Amino acid sequence: MVAGGSGHRFGGRKQFAALGGRPLVEWSLEAARSASAGVVLVVPGAEAGSGPEVSARFGADRVTGGGATRAASVRAGLAVVPADAAVIVVHDAVRPLATPGLFARVVDGLSDEEAAGVVPVVPVSDTLKRVRDRQVIATVDRDDLFGVQTPQAFDAELLRAAHHSGDDATDDAGLLEALGATVVTVPGDSWNVKVTRPEDLVMVEALLGGSAP
Repeated sequence: MVAGGSGHRFGGRKQFAALGGRPLVEWSLEAARSASAGVVLVVPGAEAGSGPEVSARFGADRVTGGGATRAASVRAGLAVVPADAAVIVVHDAVRPLATPGLFARVVDGLSDEEAAGVVPVVPVSDTLKRVRDRQVIATVDRDDLFGVQTPQAFDAELLRAAHHSGDDATDDAGLLEALGATVVTVPGDSWNVKVTRPEDLVMVEALLGGSAP
């Protein structure tokens, strides 16, 4: 569970923002716990010193400090995942509406013998424009474009190998793709909103009020 960001665009550590009377990260951890044998929570480095307190508060099995980038934070988490884990699921804590069913769906996707990783995707509905210096230079064909969410499930050995390079990527699947490994998709969930800006939190609160799953 990646919760190590500083929240520059949000104006603070969004992963600990109040959502429905609880810290946002608690919602994410609740779904993760329902679908896993254990949860590692990666927090900002300054929070790592109070690991036992944080673990007790949020219900994670282990807590560790993150790095300067998302990939570095995932690597910090991998370092404390038990070596005998066969499947590792990586989830961004700022997607608090991910359901236990979605976690199960990505893990089940690894039953495909060719799959090294499984990512949930949703079709892109907006028209996409390529823009340079405020000028539209092209309209992008969206027929084969999808938005990618977390949680994402991986063969543990291959995920560790992908991170061994020390490279950065916007998601872990990108690192496996760079190795030439096969990443497959499963249907994502339109409710599975990522909280990036304050207005996103307002939207998630509204979804919760409307009985989001």
